[in-house]
Amino acid sequence: MYIVGFPLLLGPLVTLHELGHYLVGRWFGVKAQAFSVGFGKELVGWTDKRGTRWKLCALPLGGYVQFKGDMDPASIPHRDEADKATPEERDGSFQHAELWKRALIVFAGPAMNIIITLAIFASFFAFFGKPVSADPSETNVIQSFAEQSAAREAGLEEGDRIVAIDGDRISQFQDIQDRVLMFPGETIEVNVDRDGEMVTIPVTIADSVETDRFGNSSRVGRLGIYSTGFAFEPVGIGEAVSLSFVQSANLVDMMVTGIKQIIVGDRSVKELGGPVTIGKYAGEQLSMGPLAFINFAALISLNLAFINLLPIPALDGGHLAFYAAEAIRRKPLGPRSTEVAYRAGVALVLALMVFVTFIDIAKLPFFGN
Repeated sequence: MYIVGFPLLLGPLVTLHELGHYLVGRWFGVKAQAFSVGFGKELVGWTDKRGTRWKLCALPLGGYVQFKGDMDPASIPHRDEADKATPEERDGSFQHAELWKRALIVFAGPAMNIIITLAIFASFFAFFGKPVSADPSETNVIQSFAEQSAAREAGLEEGDRIVAIDGDRISQFQDIQDRVLMFPGETIEVNVDRDGEMVTIPVTIADSVETDRFGNSSRVGRLGIYSTGFAFEPVGIGEAVSLSFVQSANLVDMMVTGIKQIIVGDRSVKELGGPVTIGKYAGEQLSMGPLAFINFAALISLNLAFINLLPIPALDGGHLAFYAAEAIRRKPLGPRSTEVAYRAGVALVLALMVFVTFIDIAKLPFFGN
């Protein structure tokens, strides 16, 4: 499953990401010299009638579209060479396209990944419906406690209606989960309605390490409370699309929160995952069936969009940051500083890949984890 799941996951996602770049570039008349799935040695390929070399390469950890005028797969701009280009060389060249066209071509890749995520989530909502409380009037009322419950130890009681956490209104049980899950060990102020009387109780969120059926552990926050059960309510296409945006926004918020916590030391860097972890999870999700695998693909697609939009030179977000600076200054940044920044960005990305790969390897069973 690992061997099948990894290429089955990343292959289509990377291909569609690069296809976003390619299609918008072609729409604007920019010529593509190469469309590669993977890096390194070409395994198989062909050249189409437009002169684009389509190829599958040995290292399936990414891909790229190399447009005319790009000096390398990272699209590092070489302004001194671009300025010396002949009219023939400028025709269909990415570096000589208008600024807004270059920006849209670059943004099209992450946008394609976002569209994939939204389409998958919207399809799930349209087909299965949205989860709703079996009794909406009791959704934020504590019905019972877990065997080990931080809420009960803090003084909450069955029948308490949670109306706010840290001053933020709670309208449904999902709001409680969203506020608690990513913040293990944090102390919060819980406002409850107890028999018509408002009571404020400080609760320290339990720091729980939970393990799934495959032995993967995750550190999450829990209050240890239960509310009413839930059911699935049918929704129309419009609401399904709207819910897909909400779901995606919540996932991005969790990503940002997790990164912040790692940076400030609230979470271990061991919680990061790279290609090996993705391959492991892809195989596990595939073994659970197509729906679980497709749902995981939506999550990874959103991650790809998020990472690519980070303002790091050599990533799509880095290109967009330079284009924004160019728009503000009304001229490109200096060629030397631009090239140094892009090369530093490439080095940073490669260093991060090596770092997370070492973390991945250390997690493997034969290392004791």
